[in-house]
Amino acid sequence: MKPLPWSRRDCLLATGALGLSALPIQSRAGGQLEEPLADSVRGALSAAISNSAPPVPEFTDLEKRLAYLRWLGATSDRLKRRKPDFQTRIEFLQTIWYETRRAGLDTTMVLGLVQVESAFRKFAISRVGARGYMQIMPFWSRLIGDGDVGRLFNMQTNLRFGCVILRHYLDRERGDTFLALGRYNGSRGRAAYPNAVYAAAKNWAHPDA
Repeated sequence: MKPLPWSRRDCLLATGALGLSALPIQSRAGGQLEEPLADSVRGALSAAISNSAPPVPEFTDLEKRLAYLRWLGATSDRLKRRKPDFQTRIEFLQTIWYETRRAGLDTTMVLGLVQVESAFRKFAISRVGARGYMQIMPFWSRLIGDGDVGRLFNMQTNLRFGCVILRHYLDRERGDTFLALGRYNGSRGRAAYPNAVYAAAKNWAHPDA
């Protein structure tokens, strides 16, 4: 995936933001459960995964673009300690911003989830085999992907899978984030994991998120 071009003006707009470091939190990647999927659900999820459009944000007016740039600058500053390389950091944030909006998710909550699941490590592998930023279980590649588990370490692929899966769980739980996060972790109904994500999300709160 090619990073979006940044103009000199965009960089100046983004770099004036607050610089707060996210607090470290222990990874709690769990054993997400493989559940039977109806053919219609499997087809819809597969279609959502297969759309490989690049994460190019579109804005209807200048203020929305400026709000995005303020968020990008502030969040980049906070993430710097975990991802020191500027271009890698910007590419990650552009992609997560795009994928969360594409899936109708709260970007701040998903950043909290990534912090809890992988501590922002691209090649993280849990004790149960979950992979990458959003700790995708390999069975999802077989169920709704092309079966290539190695692709789960690709940044956009991993974030795409994670956001589509979380959206699926939210729909199943009728918008209840507590229960959906529990499903994502394989601990539905228990408070430890959702509370950890909510706490981590506070590190990424921003008025333009």
